Amino acid sequence: MSDNSAFPTVPVITSRRVAAVLVDMVLGKGRALDDALLDGKTGFRDLSERDRGFVRRLVATTLRRRGQIDGCLRKFLTLWPKGLPREAMRLGAAELLFLGAPAHAAVDSAVELMHPEQKKPRGLINAVLRKVATEGAAIVAGQDAARANTPDWLWRSWINAYGEDAARDIALAHLQEAPLDISVKSDAAGWAAKLEAEILPTGSLRRMAAGAVETLPGFSEGEWWVQDAAAALPVQMLGDVAGKRVADLCAAPGGKTAQLAALGASVMAVDRSEPRLKRMKENLKRLKLKVDVRTAEIEQWQPDESFDAILLDAPCSATGTIRRHPDLPYLKDETDIAKLAELQRRLIAKSWSLLKPGGKLVYCVCSLQPEEAEYQIRHLLALQGAELIPADAGKLHLPSEAVAHDGALRTLPSMWSGRGGMDGFFAVCVQKT
Repeated sequence: MSDNSAFPTVPVITSRRVAAVLVDMVLGKGRALDDALLDGKTGFRDLSERDRGFVRRLVATTLRRRGQIDGCLRKFLTLWPKGLPREAMRLGAAELLFLGAPAHAAVDSAVELMHPEQKKPRGLINAVLRKVATEGAAIVAGQDAARANTPDWLWRSWINAYGEDAARDIALAHLQEAPLDISVKSDAAGWAAKLEAEILPTGSLRRMAAGAVETLPGFSEGEWWVQDAAAALPVQMLGDVAGKRVADLCAAPGGKTAQLAALGASVMAVDRSEPRLKRMKENLKRLKLKVDVRTAEIEQWQPDESFDAILLDAPCSATGTIRRHPDLPYLKDETDIAKLAELQRRLIAKSWSLLKPGGKLVYCVCSLQPEEAEYQIRHLLALQGAELIPADAGKLHLPSEAVAHDGALRTLPSMWSGRGGMDGFFAVCVQKT
């Protein structure tokens, strides 16, 4: 059970109303949760820091456990009456089943999300959630959490790619809140002590208790940036980049750009999204890192000079980041994967044309889908003069299973399970001979 004092008291209805709006924006309108949180119309930014934390936790839990929540509700509600908002019911069930909220608080708050004149929906919500409060725990105990919370298309894909046991481990890893991973410019040991963080074998720092990032030591001084441990690996595959002319293509939000600049590369960061680049520039300014940032469509872009090295962090389904983005399974489907894979092939060809002879290209995606990852190796090796440079698990300080037999890097959310896991990432390095 959770500590009930962690739940807001006075502004509780306001907080839950904001949570209901956010869940509806994701599940009802198909908007990304990160975008919804930035939308001033939701009221999220008007909440106190404490209540924003509560709303984030409630919304994330509702999305992570949607399958189990809906399965439990169906035991007491075979037909969903017209006009009954699912969000209120789901939020109440999430609090009761997974957040340890007192029954009276969760039930009453869900009821109060409805207008006082909506007597029938209020009565139904009250009756169903009281059933959930008394019988829900036993129902949840009998559920297959991994399967219930994974959409069919993802489940089939992961079984085909990794086998059922690994697919189950991936799905279970997605139910855990991801820790806060940090990349530092220097003095990892010193900052680990100040941030109460663990130094991971790969060099990233990890805090199990995230907190408000902006208030942590060293943030405002620009000593570090937030970056999942797996996302920090592709840059390492380029080797020594100091003094080299390096392009970071599809660069936003800029974690890898910061890595390259901190390692002494002369970096040109390119992305099509001006708003995302604006946020990236602000972060680079905070970090005091000098980078040439360009707004351009990669396929049409033509720089004056070619590059010693290129990092192509291609647009992808991002299914490797579901731990951090529990809305993703409900925003994508199989048709998106095929379209993204075709775009990735075009970007690979374009990137190769910008690379100097002898230069290295690292292609990476934060996706678990083989169509966007392992299947792209054949397109990379079909490039004129392409030679695959195998990843070295030892040098990357990773378990041997993180490098496939073909030399590509493949991390899974279930890796380092005792340490808090990592994002699912794929990366492969090819050299222009």
